[in-house]
Amino acid sequence: MTAIAALNDTMLALADPTRRAILSRLAAGEARVTDLAAPFAISLNAVSKHIRILERAALVRRRRSGREHVLSLNPAPLDQAAAWIEQQRTFWNASLDALERALAEHKD
Repeated sequence: MTAIAALNDTMLALADPTRRAILSRLAAGEARVTDLAAPFAISLNAVSKHIRILERAALVRRRRSGREHVLSLNPAPLDQAAAWIEQQRTFWNASLDALERALAEHKD
């Protein structure tokens, strides 16, 4: 998977409040799928679909313990997204500063 595709998957996963809530819960430690689903007023199947999107983005890791599926957070894609956002912030701040200077020079 390319870096751009991975970033797209991460951003897509973060775009939904249910998925962000799942990630917040996993930040506190591992959890079984059924435990993750409990606070949501949606079906277990719907929660499983959200989890698959998080897994596709590599934000969540799954391991089997007998019949149970235990999930944990993988923060690496969040770090990559944060780095990309910071690069964008730096670029746009510099660009807007240059535009401001150019407009000020033109005004004088």
